[in-house]
Amino acid sequence: MIAAATLGARLAPLVAELYPGAEDEVLRALLDLAESWRPRLSPPGRMRPDESTAYLITYGDSFRRAGETPLHTLAQVLRDHIGDVISDVHLLPIYPWTSDDGFGVVDHREVNPALGSWEDVADLGESYDLALDFVANHLSSSSTWFRAWLARDARYEGYFLDPGPDFDVSHVVRPRTTPLVHEYPRPDGTVARAWTTFGADQVDVDPRTPAVLLDLTDILLGYLERGATTVRLDAIGYLWKQSGTTCIHLRQTHTVIRIWRVLVDELAPGTRLLTETNVPHVDNITYFGDGDDEANMVYQFALPPLVLHSFVTGRATALADWARRVGPVSETATWFNFLASHDGIGLRPTEGLLTDADRALLVERTLARGGRVSMAKRADGSEGVYELNTNYLEALVDPDDPDPDASAVERGLAAHAILLSVVGVPAIYHHSLLGSTQDHQGVEESDIARRINREVLDADRLSDELRAGGRRSGMLDGILSMLAVRRTAPGFSPFATQEIESLDDRVLVVRRAAGTDDEVVAAVNVSADAVELPSLSGTDLLTGVRHDGVTLRPFGYVWLVVSPS
Repeated sequence: MIAAATLGARLAPLVAELYPGAEDEVLRALLDLAESWRPRLSPPGRMRPDESTAYLITYGDSFRRAGETPLHTLAQVLRDHIGDVISDVHLLPIYPWTSDDGFGVVDHREVNPALGSWEDVADLGESYDLALDFVANHLSSSSTWFRAWLARDARYEGYFLDPGPDFDVSHVVRPRTTPLVHEYPRPDGTVARAWTTFGADQVDVDPRTPAVLLDLTDILLGYLERGATTVRLDAIGYLWKQSGTTCIHLRQTHTVIRIWRVLVDELAPGTRLLTETNVPHVDNITYFGDGDDEANMVYQFALPPLVLHSFVTGRATALADWARRVGPVSETATWFNFLASHDGIGLRPTEGLLTDADRALLVERTLARGGRVSMAKRADGSEGVYELNTNYLEALVDPDDPDPDASAVERGLAAHAILLSVVGVPAIYHHSLLGSTQDHQGVEESDIARRINREVLDADRLSDELRAGGRRSGMLDGILSMLAVRRTAPGFSPFATQEIESLDDRVLVVRRAAGTDDEVVAAVNVSADAVELPSLSGTDLLTGVRHDGVTLRPFGYVWLVVSPS
């Protein structure tokens, strides 16, 4: 371990950058906090991700059964139907909340009693590594912190930001069209104003106040004590505000992440910090820092819309052009790849990768399949499409398809073959894994577009539907089979090289670990045509069949090795 003096030396310039004039005091407080947590952390078993690493993204109450806490039911569903081919479970916010399906957090340190308890979380952690969500940017307007700030409690002075008339907000970029500032009544009868990036009930904290950084750091380290091996930093790009700027991706935000990276590397080696920034690819990758000093994993937000675009057009050219520029990051950092999540399919990451006409095709497909479109404010004040709210499998299917369920499975498995082939760590949303459909009722009852892909499933009915065959079992069995094979192939390590080959516009060809004994060639047909690839040969890891030249059926895929391992 780094001696306290050395730890201080690493933190000192970072703290000085954030709090000039107060750096000595803040540094001492950070070091005291670190030493108070040290005896409770450094758990064993935090391993570097490899080809066996695969995340499941899920809510704590994604599955329900009468008489059980949802977290207990979740653990049982995973053990009964998924098993150990999933290594990590990402629990979306499990804390008391008032809005945004968990992201309007009331208390970061407690489990929502409607979900269960920290004991239920620990039980799940007996079978899977855990990723916990850290909503660091904001809190519920009903939280203790905010209510105390409204009451002028000296302990919380400076915890939230009221941008006065001298604070220039004209360049602010944010993913909502609601007012940036909202008003709140104080107990003394006056009215307070507070910065709200995501809406009135999600009030941004202000880490320009050192006590805020200390409290946030304490919460982060507390998650490690609770068993988190990954911590997701939700909406982290908006953390620091500065007059006259966009208030996103500021240098100070990166510095906060670097401080947290130093601390977790020292106190709980192997912990993975995952940054969530749904922004253009060029901005997203900045959260790797120099490759070793910020995020261990960065969401690959360009992947979902580019894969969808490939299936909508039947051409993988845009996806391939982008993937050629993506490779291993460092020995300590990699990509967090996904197709679907609790949110929609973000279109901002396609800026510079797709044309407006391309994006219009995705909007058209989403609406034709019963989805919705959410807007966001641009820096120039105009509105643009922020995300597509749809079940990912539904968006893959043509509007006039005569057998949409069969097509959803066929195309869904092909899309996930891409997800499991490209460089990085794969993460699969539970509704994709289980072949779910659009939850129109959830949207209509709540008027929340994102609820289209957040349906809560009855655990017993799910078991019956899986036994009945069809769409649910087709997706589950297909993905689990790919995951089981993938974990045996070192060429799929998140640190193995990646090359993209141009053999046919209708096929994505990814060569992993080229020139080594672990080399794997993945070829995925994104079109409804049969495609011949005479230059490819090898044994398909998925079927055991030897190929001297490959013919891919519509939406077919292979993982080829020179000889079976």
